[in-house]
Amino acid sequence: MMTNPDAVMLFAAGFGTRMGDLTRTRPKPLIEVSGRPLIDYALDLVDAQKPARAVVNVHYLADQIIAHLSATEVLVSHEKDRILDTGGGLRAALPLLGTGPVFTLNSDAIWAGPNPLRLLENAWDPDRMDALLMCIPVAQAIGHSGPGDFSRDDTGRITRGPGLIYGGAQIVKPDGLHAIPDDVFSLNALWDRIHDNGRLFAVEYPGRWCDVGHPGGVALAESLITDV
Repeated sequence: MMTNPDAVMLFAAGFGTRMGDLTRTRPKPLIEVSGRPLIDYALDLVDAQKPARAVVNVHYLADQIIAHLSATEVLVSHEKDRILDTGGGLRAALPLLGTGPVFTLNSDAIWAGPNPLRLLENAWDPDRMDALLMCIPVAQAIGHSGPGDFSRDDTGRITRGPGLIYGGAQIVKPDGLHAIPDDVFSLNALWDRIHDNGRLFAVEYPGRWCDVGHPGGVALAESLITDV
């Protein structure tokens, strides 16, 4: 079994309800930011990493995303019957992703700085870690309110608490997904199990990051792109 990730799971199945009218007739990954579909910024990060396989999950207005990806080599995990959330969606896509640890990447953020996937790869230690999350210091996060999701100690281990925001990129060993009995579940369920085993870690992102999960995030992301 491989110990280093060579596949990327890109999450693009959500309803985008927080975006209001912007997602009434198109899925959130195809909302334009500075003239480009949002998902294309995530695909740029994936392409630069050059994984052996890239997989996108789809559900809401899936045909539009499938058509957008038709000229690429990205594989599609189509959650036709119901949306499976991040944990269930990753588990459903495993036959396409292959064995071993995988990158996962949300499709609703803009990163201004180094490629988070490359930073994760450089910090990944499979002997100590079952998941390595890319987290953003609160002061460097744009368009996101709240004190943060995790606190990080000097060894890099994280626990639930304020200080760092999960940015939507990680390396994770997916084996533990098979022990979760639910069909629809968040990756938080897997992280909690990994945390309890002392194997949940994070890297702090050195650049800036913008959440495009709400309508105001589009203008904020465009400003961030202009500033780069």
